[in-house]
Amino acid sequence: MQVVRYVTDRAPLKGAPRAPEGRYGDLERQEALDLVKKHVKNKNLIKHMLATEAVMRALARRLGEDEELWGLAGLVHDVDYDETAKSPERHSLVGGALLRDLGLPGELVHAVEAHNQCHGIPRASRLDKALYAVDPLTGLIVAAALIHPEKKLSAIDVPFIMHRFKESSFARGANRDQIKACSELGIGLEEFIGIGLEAMQGISGELGL
Repeated sequence: MQVVRYVTDRAPLKGAPRAPEGRYGDLERQEALDLVKKHVKNKNLIKHMLATEAVMRALARRLGEDEELWGLAGLVHDVDYDETAKSPERHSLVGGALLRDLGLPGELVHAVEAHNQCHGIPRASRLDKALYAVDPLTGLIVAAALIHPEKKLSAIDVPFIMHRFKESSFARGANRDQIKACSELGIGLEEFIGIGLEAMQGISGELGL
C-alpha cells in the first residue's frame, strides 16, 4: 500500500494517528482517499481529485519536489466541495481547517486554502503555485478527451489540447490564465500540458477515459 509521509506542527485531534513531534509520521494514501470519499459524493469530482493527484505527483518529479506531499495536496484539495457548494466563498477554507485539524503539514494546508483565488491568499511556495495551475488543467484535458471521437485520453496529444486551449468558447470553466500560471514554476505551457496529459493517461482506467 502506498504511504504518504507528512510532517505535523501541531497535535492531531483525539483519536487521530499521532506523528512523533518534529519527525515524519505516516498517512496511508488509502486513508486519504477514504477521507475524500467520506466528504465528496460526486464521482466526477472524485475523479478530478485523482487526476489532480496524478498531475501533482508528476510535476513534483519534474521539479525535484516531495512527490508524496504534492500528490496528497492534489488528492484532498477539494475535500470540502460538497459542504461549500452553496457558499463558494467558504470553499478551501473549510477544507483547510479539516486538514489542519487532522495534523497535516502547514504548507499543504496553505496550498489547499490558496488554490481558491477568491480568498486572495498569497501563493508563495512552489506547492501553492503548482496546485493553483494544475486544478483547471485537469478539467481542460478531460474536456479535450471527451470531444475526441474515441473519448479516450490515449487518443489525444499536446497539439490537440493546445488547439482547444486557444478556443475561448471551449471548456470555459478551465481558466486559461490560471493554467498559464505554470510559468511561475519555470515551465512552459506546452510542457505543462504534456506533463498533465501523460500523468492522467497513466491513470486512465481510474478516470474512465
